[in-house]
Amino acid sequence: MEGWNKIASSLANINVGQAGTKFTKGFSSSVQATRERFGQIAPEDITELPQEYKDLEERVDALRAAHISLLKITKVYESETYDYPVQIQESISELSSSIGYNITNFAANNLKGTNLPVPTSPTQPPAHPHKTLPHALARAATAAATVVVGPGAAPNESGDKLGKALALYANGWDRVAAGRLDQDDAIAANFLAPWQQTLNTSISLAMKARQAVRVSRLELDAAKQTLKNANPSKQEHARLEVENAEDDLVQKTEVAITLMKTVLENPEPIKNLNELVKAQLLFFSSAAEALSSVQGEIEELSVAAEGEYRKSRDH
Repeated sequence: MEGWNKIASSLANINVGQAGTKFTKGFSSSVQATRERFGQIAPEDITELPQEYKDLEERVDALRAAHISLLKITKVYESETYDYPVQIQESISELSSSIGYNITNFAANNLKGTNLPVPTSPTQPPAHPHKTLPHALARAATAAATVVVGPGAAPNESGDKLGKALALYANGWDRVAAGRLDQDDAIAANFLAPWQQTLNTSISLAMKARQAVRVSRLELDAAKQTLKNANPSKQEHARLEVENAEDDLVQKTEVAITLMKTVLENPEPIKNLNELVKAQLLFFSSAAEALSSVQGEIEELSVAAEGEYRKSRDH
């Protein structure tokens, strides 16, 4: 009984008239939109919105399209592996290592106190190397240098010129790899986050305001159609509905115009784009510096090796 009283009390608090009015307006707007879509409403019976409003609509649409277009590409900076080769094969290998570590660790912790042999507990999980093209180049060059000079020998101290060149190349790409990670972090923080925020907040708010204008315009035109077809006893009420709908459309249009102007005047997108360029410029300039420094030394080794080769051919 107490539960029923709560339900009854809740129902009593519902404004049935207001809810009914909202439903009626919503239904009328849907009917109006459908009739317009199928060309059942004469163009002169569709309320014309201000030219300023329509111009702002086009500019906001262009701004939104620009944000989405650039965001589709630049979001790759959130994924470290966007330029990484053969990541599937390495992922399988890493997964096997990870599973092996987890099994060994589980056994070491749960077989204590039993008659079963307890494996040695691993000290730390297997390392996960960074998956970028610069890191891959550095690791490949390091491995190649080690193979060339032989196990236990230091490439930089060996007499093998190719081993030294490969070690220099690896060192240069190690520096590039570090810069690549710094670039991606800077882009994610200073470009992607605010760029996405502009799209999801101010632009989204302006789009919602425009949708409110569209609904209000449909309600007004539906009210006008009702007035046109109303019998004399209902014309006064229908006329009031039209006046209220006109006031509502004017108010919502003014709000939408203000929001769209605010979005278009916002300097943040240009500031964000500048941060993107700064991060990229810093990366490419540091990469050029790193590779330039090792290229000179590799060129010296190349000239020396060629000289030795020609000399050996002359004898």
